[in-house]
Amino acid sequence: MSGNPTSPGPEATAAAASTAPVDSSNKRGRRRRLIGVSTKMYFSASRTEAFTRSVVELLSSPTDTLTLGDDDVDIFIIPDFVTLTSVISIIRSAPEGSVARRIKVGAQDCYSEDFGAYTGEVSPAVLAEVGVEFVELGHAERKRLFAESDGRVGEKVRGVVRNGMVPVICVGEMRKDGGVEGAVGEVVRQVEVVLKGVGEGEEVVLAYEPVWAIGGREPAGEEYVEGVVRGLREWEGVKGRGGRVRVIYWGGGGKGVVGEVGGGGGWVVFGEVWA
Repeated sequence: MSGNPTSPGPEATAAAASTAPVDSSNKRGRRRRLIGVSTKMYFSASRTEAFTRSVVELLSSPTDTLTLGDDDVDIFIIPDFVTLTSVISIIRSAPEGSVARRIKVGAQDCYSEDFGAYTGEVSPAVLAEVGVEFVELGHAERKRLFAESDGRVGEKVRGVVRNGMVPVICVGEMRKDGGVEGAVGEVVRQVEVVLKGVGEGEEVVLAYEPVWAIGGREPAGEEYVEGVVRGLREWEGVKGRGGRVRVIYWGGGGKGVVGEVGGGGGWVVFGEVWA
């Protein structure tokens, strides 16, 4: 997930009333589209709540006017840890049957163990208990700032899956000079490690963004991203999981792309759908 490092903006996601695993297929057997946003650490608590209320209001109109039918799209918001439960409460207050009521909430990270003497960490079991459905893991910022290895990310992925949630696993190559082929090879190596020990029947989201594009003026080119995603989908480690793997491009959008929801301008970072 990227964004202008000097401009405030969200990468957010979602609240849902159930922690049951997401069915990633629609009634026609195709993968359901997935789109969402994470606020990173851009927002205050009050702005996160205002942003969520604005999204809920927007998506509380009749479903057919928004072309977001129940069989088509999953929407998520990933706020900071402090506002998780308030965001869930706001979404649960949306009208029954509205698109807003279907928004799913994610967390920005978690620990690999459920309980223990891990001061300052967040339990995946507790996240599931309060209604979290997605957990974002392995973002390039965490690897750079907190020295997280792919092996460590894999331990967290198993903790998320163990508690019935869906891991949103951030992957991407460091350099552009290897082209699409080099990028596919690097991303495949990451996915092999992080999915070790995760059953083929488990729901998984791969959030792809080349690390070299994070913080840049523009995201990676469309053809480049499509080529990497195509190569990833053709790899047996993904094909063998059937329709249980969804891939999104976890990139940034400038002011006006998503709109100034929740007050203020700035940048909104979002996952663009790759069905």
